[in-house]
Amino acid sequence: MTHPEPPAATQPSPFPEQPGGDAPDQDHADAVPPVPPVPPVTPRAITLAAATVATSILVAVAAIVPVPYAVQSPGPTRDTLGESAGQPLITVEGTETYESSGALLLTTVSVSGGPGYPVGLPMLVRGWLDGSRAVTPVEQVFPTTDTREDIDERNQALMISSQEHAAVAALEELGYEVPTELVVVEAIAGSGAEGVVQPEDVVQDLDGEGLTSFSELSARMDDVQPGETVRLGVERAGSRHELEITTVEDETSGRALLGVIIDPEFELPVDVSIAIEDIGGPSAGSMFALGIIDLLTEEDETGGETIAGTGTVDLTGAIGPIGGIRQKLAGAVRDEAAWFLAPEGNCDEVVGHVPDGLSVVSVETLADARAAVQAIGTGQGVSLPTCTG
Repeated sequence: MTHPEPPAATQPSPFPEQPGGDAPDQDHADAVPPVPPVPPVTPRAITLAAATVATSILVAVAAIVPVPYAVQSPGPTRDTLGESAGQPLITVEGTETYESSGALLLTTVSVSGGPGYPVGLPMLVRGWLDGSRAVTPVEQVFPTTDTREDIDERNQALMISSQEHAAVAALEELGYEVPTELVVVEAIAGSGAEGVVQPEDVVQDLDGEGLTSFSELSARMDDVQPGETVRLGVERAGSRHELEITTVEDETSGRALLGVIIDPEFELPVDVSIAIEDIGGPSAGSMFALGIIDLLTEEDETGGETIAGTGTVDLTGAIGPIGGIRQKLAGAVRDEAAWFLAPEGNCDEVVGHVPDGLSVVSVETLADARAAVQAIGTGQGVSLPTCTG
């Protein structure tokens, strides 16, 4: 079958009709329209163009050139009763452990600025505008002489120490005996111990009464007044020595101090290991200790609640203040915690900065923190002490 050829399409003329009906000749049809004259370049236009280019360059440079500030932001949280990198964050071997229905979140702060992590202008502006972040001069956060390697090594050492202290404090809170050798590192210059004790001395007794742990030594020193002289029994190179030491006053607490730095060596009655990556510093100690306690306690102390917290813990079970408490509060509520255990020493920074939906409990000791977890787990959290102005 054939199709008839369609009639040729009629195109309208691209030219308007001229008077008399004649189209323009071909020469006029192909002519290029006249180009308007270029305005003269004035000094003002040159200045404006130069200023625009300079501003663009300055903005681009400011975006990449480091500024001398550190920005603290809410960091990740980790459940001490959960897993890290596919394995339990806390593992205890040598005794029975128990599962929990809740979560105990350690909180962290992410810090930008300082060696290896420079802060540019966009991050600085965001830090100023975001209420969950804090901007401080970098020298207030990092020593000016430190390298990134120095900072990482120090934070890792503090993390290891906090894990060890948490294990000892948790086990003693549960009634375990933790045999400890109290080894002297050095005497503090200007104290009554200077020139009396020697490195590697092993402290055995105080005023004739034997010592088995660092917490026992600390408790016994609570009964000593600053300036009193005590008798310290030590083993030195296999021989016993009895030393007289005049105590000094701790400027912070007012307690009597021996004036010696002791490096305790522990023999844990059970094997405790903590697996955590990319987090350093000492501030997770209290939450590590609570995690160990919960694992070793048949009672489900959390009662299914998600409880966050922070704070150092020492060998006596005292919980100490930390930095970045406001960022940690923000991180806790972001990760759906309803409760937060804050060191009493941080309460002045907490008041007025508690995010909606988060209840903060003030704690001074590991015993306080454990009692708080138990109260929260049984629905009695509203009776717990909080930070007040």
